[in-house]
Amino acid sequence: MNKIINDLMDNKWWQEFAVVAFSFTIYTLKNDWMFISSLGSIMLGVLFYVILYVHAQFNRFIFLPILFKKHKPIIYILLTIIGIFIFSVLLNKLMTLSMFSQCQLYQNSHQRSFSFQFASVSGTLVCILSPIIVFKFYRIYKQQTDKIILYNQMQVNSLRTQLNPHFLFNTFNTLYGISLQFPQRTSDLIMKVSQLMRYQTESTHKEFVCLENELDFINSYVQLEKERVANRCDISYFSEIDKESTYKISPMLLITFIENAFKHGTCAIEKCYVHINISVKNGLLHLIVVNSVPKESKVVSTNIGLKNTIARLKLTYGEDYSLNITNDPKTYNVDLKIQLKMGKNEGN
Repeated sequence: MNKIINDLMDNKWWQEFAVVAFSFTIYTLKNDWMFISSLGSIMLGVLFYVILYVHAQFNRFIFLPILFKKHKPIIYILLTIIGIFIFSVLLNKLMTLSMFSQCQLYQNSHQRSFSFQFASVSGTLVCILSPIIVFKFYRIYKQQTDKIILYNQMQVNSLRTQLNPHFLFNTFNTLYGISLQFPQRTSDLIMKVSQLMRYQTESTHKEFVCLENELDFINSYVQLEKERVANRCDISYFSEIDKESTYKISPMLLITFIENAFKHGTCAIEKCYVHINISVKNGLLHLIVVNSVPKESKVVSTNIGLKNTIARLKLTYGEDYSLNITNDPKTYNVDLKIQLKMGKNEGN
């Protein structure tokens, strides 16, 4: 039951329906709709409510941003009063039309007065905007809470994987093999492993990091994988940024898709490939990862890392990202676009 209620609370369409139902109920009770016996009177009453609802939505989308985004309460109050006055005049003029002479609503003289219409417009505005604002702050609070929980979970998971035995085994095994055949390359490879582990450790407590640092980490990881798979795989990596030292990104966000490509794309003995392309133009990061899919794969995956990354994308970037993943028998494609945040300094 709690899950159903939470799902309804999170659904914007159900919230809109609840607001309309609540305000319409108050409106009908206020105007004694139980005494209406003709369809024409009902339609005229609905028309009046629609006008009141349009006024509330106009205030919501035009005037409220002045209060919440521009933080100008005095201007918002003045515009709201002007809006109420205009719509009150409109309703008062409608009452003088001949079509309302036989209407069973607003028969009393005070109900046809300007003051009554002014009170109706004001009251309906409060009835509609109040639950809308409550739902809005509920969504913001829930989003912030989920973000904190996920961020803390990411820190714990990152600490658990810093000394991943499987990763260390593969790394030192690669180092050992290269040191036997090409001892002059060992020091450079050790430096790459050191950069990976240092970045992974230092970035865990930061919400955002410099994009260049994230790309350096990815480059080190790709070079390490090249050493591991040697010449049996075709690996390409390309990155381009239009403005350096300008963008920041959530740490360890892109590596999941790249690590997944190497995990599944290079597990076969036959010819395989991994192609990675990262570009940033006008603040829009575009990541394309394409890897081959082996005919038979013994790699077992729970997709937990991918699911967590998608959840992080939703909470961190909201509607400022798009992700398209396609998987066919021979190729696995990831197409990710993120509207990056600006800032030269790393965020805590």
